[in-house]
Amino acid sequence: MDTTNSMFQTLTLVVPMLAIFYFLIWRPQSQRQKQLRQTIDNLRRGDTVVTAGGILGKVVKASGSDEPEILIEIADNVQVKVVKTTLTDVRAKNADKE
Repeated sequence: MDTTNSMFQTLTLVVPMLAIFYFLIWRPQSQRQKQLRQTIDNLRRGDTVVTAGGILGKVVKASGSDEPEILIEIADNVQVKVVKTTLTDVRAKNADKE
C-alpha cells in the first residue's frame, strides 16, 4: 500500500511539471521556429536578414523556396552567399544597417 501511495504522489508532481514545461517552453519555441521558417521561405529581394554569425545584410538574390542559398549584400559591392538555415532573423524590408 505504501508503494502505491508513493507512486501516486510522484505522478501528481511529475505530470503538472511536464505540462508546465510543454506550455511555457516547448510549444512557444516550436511556434517561433515555424514562423521563422515561413518567413525565410517568403524572402524577397530587399529584405534585411541577420545570420547566425551576427552578419546583417540585404537580400540581393532570393531564388525560390526550394533553393538552400541566398545572396546578401553586407556592404557596398560586397555580396555573400548564405545558407538559408543559418538565418536567425528577418527584419522589415529596407531596415537600416547598424
